Amino acid sequence: MKETDVAILGGLSGISAGISCRRHYPDKKVILIRKEGTILVPCGIPYIYGTVGGPENNVIPDGLLERNGIELLKGEAVDVDREKKLVTLKDGETVKYDKLVFATGSGPMVPPIPGIDKKNVFPVKKEFDYLSDLMKQLDNARDLIIIGGGFIGMEFADECRKGRDINITVVEALPHCLQMAMDNEFCDEAQARLEETGVKVLVNEKVEVILGDEAVTGVKLASGKELKADMIILGIGAVPHTELAEKSGLELGFRNTIKVDRFMRTYTDPDIYACGDCAEKVSFFDGRPTGVMLASIVTSEARIVGANLYSPTHQNCGAISVFSTVINDRAFGVAGVTERFVKQTETKYVITEAEAPDTHPGGMPDSTLTKVVLIFTKDTATLIGGAISGGKPVGEMVNVLSACIMHHMTADDIVKFQMGTHPALTSSPIMYPIVNAACKAVIPLKGKSSIV
Repeated sequence: MKETDVAILGGLSGISAGISCRRHYPDKKVILIRKEGTILVPCGIPYIYGTVGGPENNVIPDGLLERNGIELLKGEAVDVDREKKLVTLKDGETVKYDKLVFATGSGPMVPPIPGIDKKNVFPVKKEFDYLSDLMKQLDNARDLIIIGGGFIGMEFADECRKGRDINITVVEALPHCLQMAMDNEFCDEAQARLEETGVKVLVNEKVEVILGDEAVTGVKLASGKELKADMIILGIGAVPHTELAEKSGLELGFRNTIKVDRFMRTYTDPDIYACGDCAEKVSFFDGRPTGVMLASIVTSEARIVGANLYSPTHQNCGAISVFSTVINDRAFGVAGVTERFVKQTETKYVITEAEAPDTHPGGMPDSTLTKVVLIFTKDTATLIGGAISGGKPVGEMVNVLSACIMHHMTADDIVKFQMGTHPALTSSPIMYPIVNAACKAVIPLKGKSSIV
């Protein structure tokens, strides 16, 4: 039997939680227990099939654990005795703990579509060997159908086309791809960028049956249309891995995630914490449960868990929802709420936009036009949402918006923003689109113009 101060069950979020614990409590022993031999960068999985060139180029090295004094124990945890504070592994190994962290993550959602179990139908699992096999099959495929037009589906479609003679079709049940994350104008822009590459996108369509005998040969849509396919990738979301938590008697909440408080402690046991996709999320804006699963949330929660294990240091402010993607070299980012969401509430709001090249002058090489849309509450002028499209700077600009939202900044605050600029790196300080969009909001927020 091994003994440790902190035992962590899981992969990526577990690594962050362990590092955070070691930073705050360097005298504590930490053991990370995981069944996966290799940990992949989840957000990088679609890029294995294009830009990155293989799963071996998308891994998190175990040396990161060693450098931070974290012991790695490879094996599958199958039982947790909370009374004895004992974790039992599948091979019979046991680990006695003082504090336990569930960071067991999530797996792909597999819908009950007839034929879903046929050969060459691939849910996106976070497993090295599985994804290697997916690549071998993809290299021999001629007609690929991707079910789901969210981030996973769109990124896979964009990457799988690179260097291959392959027909790709994305099938999305909603009226717009990326609709759960972006407003229509950005959804339409992203779809148009993908279609420029030759990828076909079908919206308002649902796969009803997967055709074929042993292996897939096509799909039948709810509209009655049939599409040829020798390979299918499922990109329709994820479900939390909480089977062991439930078996251990921990209380589950929204969508079977582990219920936790603002300190990331489980409701059931004060010595057990949870973070990442397996832990329940609440919205930053209204405190209600939300099903969003994002790396920005996962890593924040993990840092909070590590800090709080032996002293209540940080509280979780809730999920702001910050994400970005790249489709055919055009970047898209969103932070906070969308206009679509705000319209479903009674919130009165002001929405503004601004555009500017991401260099100054705009005639510099590789300059890209950046578009920013900001949403402010009418009563307090507080920023609650923003969306950006443009070049690579979008990735960090959306992080700026997230910080503004988290700290309840108003339009007046952002107007006074002092940005560092450089001709080759940023928009002109005169035309900086985040600030200019805020400037445009000041007058209507004061009631001198009509609101949306």
